[in-house]
Amino acid sequence: MLKLVRFLSEAQVLIKALRASSYKIGIFLIVVLSIVTFLGTIMYVVEGGKEGFTSIPQSIYWAIVTVTTVGYGDMVPHTVIGKFISSIAMMIGYAIIAVPTGIVTVEMSRASGSVNCSGCNQKNDANARFCNHCGKALNK
Repeated sequence: MLKLVRFLSEAQVLIKALRASSYKIGIFLIVVLSIVTFLGTIMYVVEGGKEGFTSIPQSIYWAIVTVTTVGYGDMVPHTVIGKFISSIAMMIGYAIIAVPTGIVTVEMSRASGSVNCSGCNQKNDANARFCNHCGKALNK
């Protein structure tokens, strides 16, 4: 357990990045919730209360399961339009996975810090030994 102390600085960077990206992640979750509500409502209208789509909340449940790529299979669309909408929901699901990953990654790179070059005064990654712009050795 005591050996985990050496990872404390990395944990601080992660916490700082999550805090910095919390607003963007919150907005993203509101958009995802809106998309899922819209898809569920459309599926309820398209499928007409058959095959488990008996109410809008049930259809929203289907949309959440489909967009999160879980896919239990307990509710399956049978109309052509329903299958088309479910295909779109699946593709949206894969895109949804990538967005928060990118947001947090950018904030992690910002939180890890940077070093200014004494020659050209450009910012460089904290781990860099030489300037990415002019090639001069960085003083740390």
